[in-house]
Amino acid sequence: MTSGNIIDLIVLIPLFLLSVSIHEFSHAWAADRLGDPTPRAMGRLTINPRAHIDPLGAVMFVIAFFSRFFIGWAKPVPVNIYNFRHPRRDFALVAISGPASNLIQALGWYLIWLAFLMAPASAVKEIASALCGMGVVLNVALLCFNLIPVPPLDGSRLLAWLLPAEQAAHLDRLEPYGFLILLLLIWTGVLDIIYPPLFGMMIRIFPGI
Repeated sequence: MTSGNIIDLIVLIPLFLLSVSIHEFSHAWAADRLGDPTPRAMGRLTINPRAHIDPLGAVMFVIAFFSRFFIGWAKPVPVNIYNFRHPRRDFALVAISGPASNLIQALGWYLIWLAFLMAPASAVKEIASALCGMGVVLNVALLCFNLIPVPPLDGSRLLAWLLPAEQAAHLDRLEPYGFLILLLLIWTGVLDIIYPPLFGMMIRIFPGI
């Protein structure tokens, strides 16, 4: 563990807390707009990290920082799909709102990074540019991780909507084993095939980072 890595991690932790809090708030906001008051009633319609952070997910983020994969998560937003007018479609919309928020955050960090490129050279510019670059990379990583179609990740909700109802029900039944499935995908090298190309494709949206 190098001192540079420690400094990067110290900077990334608050960025992670902010990014996943906005991600979960987006789920709550989308559910609320689509007719489900459950997230609001559970205090999740906020960007306060205290409402969203899962201690295990935060610890895994720190551990994964020193590995070849990004893994980290917050507490899932509780949703009652029977409050939706179109349950399967609306649940998929709620799910995709999280990764969409990470894409928007990445774009925001990138625009700030571009603005700093025009500033005169200085230590402040160097530090700010590095921070913005981390914000872009972190949110692209969160976007890609959450699009993996393994329950309870958001990609599985989108896939369930696209599948026929019977196959979607089979996919939903895998949710209790989702974390073990992810570990198996990492151990067998399957995630090496899925994750890097997806990340590489998405990060190309932000030239220069």
